[in-house]
Amino acid sequence: MKNNMDYYELEQLKKENQMLQELLTDLPMSFTFQHKDGYTINKVDGHPLSIEASTEIECNKLNIMPEIIPFKEIEVFVAPILNLIPYHIVFLDSDGIMTFCNDQAAVDHGEAKGSMVGRHIRDLIKIPDEKIIILESLRTNQEIIDREVLDRNYYKVNTKLIHNSDGSINRVIGVFYFLKSIKEAEKQAVAGRIAAGIAHEIRNPLTTVRGYLQLLQSKVEPKVANLFSELLIPEIDRANKIITDFLAIAKPAQTNMEWMNAGYFLNDYLITFLQTQATLYNVDLQLEINPNIDNLFFMGDREELLQVFMNLMQNSIQAKNIEKLKITIQVQEEENYLQVIFADNGSGISPEVFANIFEPFFSTKDYGTGLGLSVSKKIIENHSGLLTAKSNQHGTTFYIELPIK
Repeated sequence: MKNNMDYYELEQLKKENQMLQELLTDLPMSFTFQHKDGYTINKVDGHPLSIEASTEIECNKLNIMPEIIPFKEIEVFVAPILNLIPYHIVFLDSDGIMTFCNDQAAVDHGEAKGSMVGRHIRDLIKIPDEKIIILESLRTNQEIIDREVLDRNYYKVNTKLIHNSDGSINRVIGVFYFLKSIKEAEKQAVAGRIAAGIAHEIRNPLTTVRGYLQLLQSKVEPKVANLFSELLIPEIDRANKIITDFLAIAKPAQTNMEWMNAGYFLNDYLITFLQTQATLYNVDLQLEINPNIDNLFFMGDREELLQVFMNLMQNSIQAKNIEKLKITIQVQEEENYLQVIFADNGSGISPEVFANIFEPFFSTKDYGTGLGLSVSKKIIENHSGLLTAKSNQHGTTFYIELPIK
């Protein structure tokens, strides 16, 4: 067993060594690398690596001679990679001036991308120098590992020192875990719990009032009874509906997931309800389903998914223009997803409004709650799916993607 492990470890080391050589060969500069064990690797730009034996080695902690390696070229080379990392990464020279700042750090601090190079680190973090942890490494010549920092910016900091051959600091590399997103998530969670509690407390007395109105309806004169049935009770029901929709966003949903055949759900269950609405509002409803859908299964809550499509239908009806409203639902398999395209020929959504259509309580309608699309998006996300949209003056199209088996 041990021999097998040794063999696999050796093969892994060979692969890693090959990858390292290929990476070094692709670097856009010349350099000399002197290892403490007595060999030198030379690379001249445009030529392959050469390895030579050596006995006189003078190297720093990283076994690299930075005066031969142009570090600015290294920063340019790694910048596209570091810009993809969601943490904050900065390089400082010995004076605390930023020679590199990745996009995430600049954007999270409200700075334009690429604007921080050549400026002092304090211009980015905006706190006194003595509280900036990366400057501590510059002052003490000591690296920092997983330092927890409880300030308004970060909660964990790491630094790495790059030295010149004479022992002086060439660069300090800092990696920072930004705290803002975590704070925002915590605030949203607390706000959701508070809102859910308040919503429950409001709904309970509304239910009581509704019950008494129904009880009194038969004991008052017809004019008052008519006021109860046509105004007061419907308004209470509307308020309860708003609270129910809000709770669907504010707290995790209790779903009744089951395996469903896509063909059955669309052809036999969903279309029955949608066709009723289409007939009621004189809508031309067309369902176009790829025959392969009959062989696909997905996990879902049919009642919640029905609510999504009813919300989309209601949105289309409210966006009707002078032409007869036409809604087309196309269903197809897209890689590992069931894709449903829900399109109408309504008046569309203006660009300045479109960016906010999934925001809770955002509505351009006089009697809209602004919760229909928010609830729909939350339901699809609870199904591990995706709900997106596009719109122009010719209508609006929603795209629903649900994972399939």
